[in-house]
Amino acid sequence: MATEDKNRATAAAILPLVGGAANVSSVVHCMTRLRLGLHDRSLVQDEALKAVPAVMGVVEDDTYQIVLGPGTVARVTPEFEKLVEEGKATAPAPAPASAPLTAEELAAQGAEMKAARKAKNATPFKLFLRRIANIFVPLIPALIGCGIIAGLNGLLVNLGWLTSVTPALAAMASGFMALIAVFVGYNTAKEFGGTPILGGAVAAIIVFPGVANIEAFGQKLSPGQGGVLGALGAAVLAVYVEKWCRRWVPEALDVLVTPTLTVLVSGLVTIFGLMYVAGEVSTAIGTFADWLLSNGGAGAGLVLGGFFLPLVMLGLHQALIPIHTTLIEQQGYTVLLPILAMAGAGQVGAAIAVFFRLPRNESIRRTIKSALPAGFLGVGEPLIYGVSLQLGRPFITACVGGAFGGAFVGFFNQLGDAVGSTAIGPSGWALFPLLDGNHGLGATIAIYAGGLVVGYLAGFVATYFFGFSKELLAEFNVSQEPAASTVAATGPEAPVTGTTGPDAPAKEPAGV
Repeated sequence: MATEDKNRATAAAILPLVGGAANVSSVVHCMTRLRLGLHDRSLVQDEALKAVPAVMGVVEDDTYQIVLGPGTVARVTPEFEKLVEEGKATAPAPAPASAPLTAEELAAQGAEMKAARKAKNATPFKLFLRRIANIFVPLIPALIGCGIIAGLNGLLVNLGWLTSVTPALAAMASGFMALIAVFVGYNTAKEFGGTPILGGAVAAIIVFPGVANIEAFGQKLSPGQGGVLGALGAAVLAVYVEKWCRRWVPEALDVLVTPTLTVLVSGLVTIFGLMYVAGEVSTAIGTFADWLLSNGGAGAGLVLGGFFLPLVMLGLHQALIPIHTTLIEQQGYTVLLPILAMAGAGQVGAAIAVFFRLPRNESIRRTIKSALPAGFLGVGEPLIYGVSLQLGRPFITACVGGAFGGAFVGFFNQLGDAVGSTAIGPSGWALFPLLDGNHGLGATIAIYAGGLVVGYLAGFVATYFFGFSKELLAEFNVSQEPAASTVAATGPEAPVTGTTGPDAPAKEPAGV
């Protein structure tokens, strides 16, 4: 089957299982997930959806999230959007009901459902993290592409090869990072309800070379000072200035006065305030990261690697995106990501141990076999939601594996061998092309690979020997096939089956 046909077939399989085109209100995707806004959550067929071969798992938050994996999600989403548009265009007019609801009643029902979802998922902190993610996640593909080109260029420079080409590669790798503040400003204004181009215009002040001639707080400014944090703050300020202008400026003058005042006011505040303050904060972040790993070493790595899986599960890892980006701006790489990536190694080791400890549970073993390749490449959701989290204790032992892997990498950081990543997004084996450090690429790759091996082994040993109580083995080391009839009826090749998914109704997470 051609790739396009395969992606369209996947989209076509998913659409009716989420209630059809009429039930879809929005379609977006991140690195691994198709995120759907739905009018009626009750129309979703969870178990049948998990049985679709390309679906690795599902997560319910403010949107309904279908885990498809990196690469696949970017190809399936456009096909899904086309099918939704086609479905809405050709949908027949609804037949009149015997007792139709009034417009007011329908509006009240919709408002009630929306309020219930918000009450469940929209705490102020989660809303803040969601906005941070919406600003920075669209930048990740460019960060990855430029990061890989930077790694290739560094390798060629060290080997002395293609000396006429390496300057061009350096320009490709550095161009985006030189202007990343503009893109952050654009996305920030868009996310906060302003005019995106005005956010980008104000943020562009930060990277304009001419700011080197301006003095603030008794010292000359530097182009790029404040980085992405300054751009974020400048764009948020621009949105508030713009909204104020929209309320008070007469409509006849709006097109001239509003953009002028927005750029002027927020630009002056950015130059004579935000750039300096954000620059100090950015410098403090870089200094603290270096201090933490230079002095904390293995201990810091153990804590970071051990607690990252719970952060991912709760969505709190999104708060780290601006920190990673700031470190990449300052140092050329983030030293935190390779340590945090060890959490995925612990998860993989734990999953392999579960595979051997539950030889009779065909359902979980099939889930593990289908999800392990993605796990090795750093996509952990299928293993988290489909295996370790529902078992309980193996999730904890997976965190132990991540802690040991993080301690290994952190120890070498303390010895002076910094291991960093030139971009964010990938993890596991997919991070190898993005690695960089201060003692040569060979040493950096060896340390990172050693950390992965330690994470795999520690996760496996901790789970195999301490991840199962007698009661847990008695409960799960049995055949699940008879209980999976619902999914079996959906399709014989279901990679994730009935009672082992994250939404399984029959079992609570096993005790720890």
